[in-house]
Amino acid sequence: FWVVPAVEVKIEVVIPEKERNKEEMSPNGKASPLIYKVNGTTRHYHLEEHPIAGNPYHNPKDVVEASVCHVKDLENGQMREVDLGCGKALLIKDNGEFHAVGHKCPHYGAPLVKGVLSKGRVRCPWHGACFSIGTGDIEDFPGLDSLPRFQVKIEKEKVYIRASKQALQTQRRTKMMAKCISLSNYNLSSTNVLIIGAGAAGLVCAETLRQEGFSDRIVMCTMDRHLPYDRPKLSKSMDSHPEQIALRPKEFFCTYDIEVLTEMQVAAVDIKSKIAVFKDGFKMEYNKLLIATGNMPKTLSCKGKEMENVFNIRTPEDANRVVKLATSKNVVIVGASFLGMEVAAYLAERAHSVSLVELEHVPFKKFFGERVGRAVMKMFENNRVKFYMQTEVSELREQEGKLKEVVLKSGKVLRADVCVVGVGAVPATAFLKQSGINIDSKGFIVVNKMMQTNVPGVFAAGDAVTFPLALRNNKKVNVPHWQMAHMHGRIAALNMLAHGMEISTVPYLWTAMFGKSIRYAGHGEGFDDVVIQGDLDELKFVAFYTKSDEVVAVASMNYDPIVSKVAEVLAAGRTIRKRDVEAVVFLSFRTGDMSWLTGKGS
Repeated sequence: FWVVPAVEVKIEVVIPEKERNKEEMSPNGKASPLIYKVNGTTRHYHLEEHPIAGNPYHNPKDVVEASVCHVKDLENGQMREVDLGCGKALLIKDNGEFHAVGHKCPHYGAPLVKGVLSKGRVRCPWHGACFSIGTGDIEDFPGLDSLPRFQVKIEKEKVYIRASKQALQTQRRTKMMAKCISLSNYNLSSTNVLIIGAGAAGLVCAETLRQEGFSDRIVMCTMDRHLPYDRPKLSKSMDSHPEQIALRPKEFFCTYDIEVLTEMQVAAVDIKSKIAVFKDGFKMEYNKLLIATGNMPKTLSCKGKEMENVFNIRTPEDANRVVKLATSKNVVIVGASFLGMEVAAYLAERAHSVSLVELEHVPFKKFFGERVGRAVMKMFENNRVKFYMQTEVSELREQEGKLKEVVLKSGKVLRADVCVVGVGAVPATAFLKQSGINIDSKGFIVVNKMMQTNVPGVFAAGDAVTFPLALRNNKKVNVPHWQMAHMHGRIAALNMLAHGMEISTVPYLWTAMFGKSIRYAGHGEGFDDVVIQGDLDELKFVAFYTKSDEVVAVASMNYDPIVSKVAEVLAAGRTIRKRDVEAVVFLSFRTGDMSWLTGKGS
């Protein structure tokens, strides 16, 4: 941005107050111990110790200082991306005070200056993650890391930024974590916290426990062969290798004593004895249990479903193999689900042909509505994807042991070298049926606002649960999305430590197809009308989903940050009425003014 001569702003990296308190020194020069009670026994432990100096910059050569603006250059509620020469920061003026943090969202690198500032936090315009402007701490997800915070100094009405070069370059900060007291003191078949599942919910739970100072043993177990990875990329970036999409490197788990047992499946849970029984017969005692097993993909029920080259995409190996086999070949995708549509989009330029079979007459009809669904369908057809709607697969035919044709109930026969099945999923909870843990008629684990099951000390999170959604008057819902799994894991961890924290987040999701994204916030299940503003043909629109007179969800394409704005309004507990979006939004589109959403406009 342009800087007026002799007009400056100063920012300096500082340790947030919460983090600084954790590092206060005791008289013996060690970090002050925290205390946690396990089974009535008081345990003392230390956070990972860091030397504290009077200057937060241990290496003066790592520090950069730059002038950026005059105090009057920013109005209250404004954000500005400022360049310090070797990196950028986000400068914010809120309630008369200046704050500075990293300018990129640590999740996928979105420019936060294009996000939404509200009530002391900034929300990412792409995927909805939220960060405190005062500390940089992550407050809503997706993503694992917080923002670096820089100290702002004002001298003679000039604002200066002083920052660590490393922080400016990485644009992320991993919160301080405790370590286990001594793993050598533990019986291998006993753990304080057992986490079944190593997806987003499980990992965030483990990290939150460590961030809160928990120093007892944590064991995660997973049927997967890999450490936790970015599962949404399996359908959005199918040729990614496991190490490219790992959420944390192997060294991270070693450093913070988070044990991960791979290729280990829990077969049963004995809630009375607090023992998890694995498929191979191994047994592990636990004190607290988190069940975060996610979903299992549904399979086809027709003849030939077990044939080679028929895939449910569950692992990076599945996705990689589909890309390899589909290149210059004929692909049939069964199911216009998020996974099915994303796979179709990814393969469209690589395969000879892509055909998509779906029982409904329009993709995404139940989720996005018919008009948005048709616009998305047209985009796919323009990219050589052929749809076969209102029909199902009746048979898969083979030649020399490999898939050759997909036969539809309509009578149509499709050439197919590869078939990807995306017809939905079921909760992976069959192993809990005799456990005494409350499961509903669809197989979902029932939890309260604190992610607690009906069994004391047993929590559940992620795609396999139903929980009370504050946004919909605490209706029990299942929200199988990446952001929500993160928050579930955090809430479960805090309540394992008796914080009494209730979940109140607004669901937020996205889908990416042909280089375009649809963003979505809220919970539109059961919507009875859709108010659409913009141009569906140009794929630049906002869709408000209403139930009676209330907006319950919003979706947009090419109109950031409207979804994040609506998410902030809903998060604040405010109601958006149908008549408001019908009357005001058209003018907003003409002027670009969305201030009415935050109550600042007319």
